[in-house]
Amino acid sequence: MKEKLEKIKNEILGNLAKVKTLDDWQNLEVKYLGRKGIFTEILRSLTSLSIEERKTIGKLANDIKLELQEKFKNTAEILEGKKSFGFVDPTLPGIKLPKGHIHPMTIVQNELEDLFISMGFMVLDGPEMESDYYNFEALNIPKYHPARDMQDTFYIDKKNEDGELDLVMRTQTSSMQVRAMQKYGAPMRCVIPGRCFRSEATDVRHEHTFYQLEGVMVGEDISLANMKSVLETVAKHLYGPETQVRLRPKFYPFVEPGANGEVTCFICGGKGCRLCKDTGWLEIFGSGMIHPNVLKAGGIDSKKYTGFAFGFGLTRLVMLKYGIGDIRLLQSDDLRFLEQF
Repeated sequence: MKEKLEKIKNEILGNLAKVKTLDDWQNLEVKYLGRKGIFTEILRSLTSLSIEERKTIGKLANDIKLELQEKFKNTAEILEGKKSFGFVDPTLPGIKLPKGHIHPMTIVQNELEDLFISMGFMVLDGPEMESDYYNFEALNIPKYHPARDMQDTFYIDKKNEDGELDLVMRTQTSSMQVRAMQKYGAPMRCVIPGRCFRSEATDVRHEHTFYQLEGVMVGEDISLANMKSVLETVAKHLYGPETQVRLRPKFYPFVEPGANGEVTCFICGGKGCRLCKDTGWLEIFGSGMIHPNVLKAGGIDSKKYTGFAFGFGLTRLVMLKYGIGDIRLLQSDDLRFLEQF
């Protein structure tokens, strides 16, 4: 039996040395070490030996099996290496490996952050789950204010001591205005990019999750002229040096006066087209002088300091910049879309 085991071992090792492919390796393993393999059948025949012979022959057979398994493993690793890399010919052109892509939202956000940093603004972050106070009341939007009806809010099912729902998924990055003033005081200038949430019925223009970028500047003798200068710098950076900005009065509870910010359409140059609905202008931000009540909530003396705030719809900027017609693509995991950037 010893001679038989040694013979089959040498036979297997000889055949294993000739293997060139993984398919050949697998066939050889099944032939000898599989459930019905030749070597397996020999091991099963050991039961017919006497107890003394089984002790000696059994140990030898087990050692040979372990050796064979190790040889098969090593051969497989060598073959897999050849299959993955092959022989290297440095004269051949390389293979272009797939790589990740930066999301268009991140591209525009990083671009704007760099611009504001160059103008001396801090870039801040804030909680996406916010208190009702910072999201509404500190921004001069008390519970009875009709402006709350304009924002479909996700409330968190957790009540405060008065039995009221007190936590929300922030509806706007403006919720960081008062937090920033409380922490840094005046003078202060910062931008706050981030996700916002509203209970919207989704379609090509509406999404429950979107991005904004809030800007705040507080100091002595800050005026609308300062605000327009900053916004013109941003608009020209985004859409070219010929871009013009116009401000149109609009009500926002947390600013007084408030204004809608529009820029000349970068497609038609202000002549009128389908994108701008033949007006020649695109609305891209809301802005205004910070309301005294908001300054007071932030611990700022409104008699000594003034300030302005503005908010860009980052999602809208991205859609305009890249001609994206469906807002839902920005939250999708569709590689056909993402690989374009």
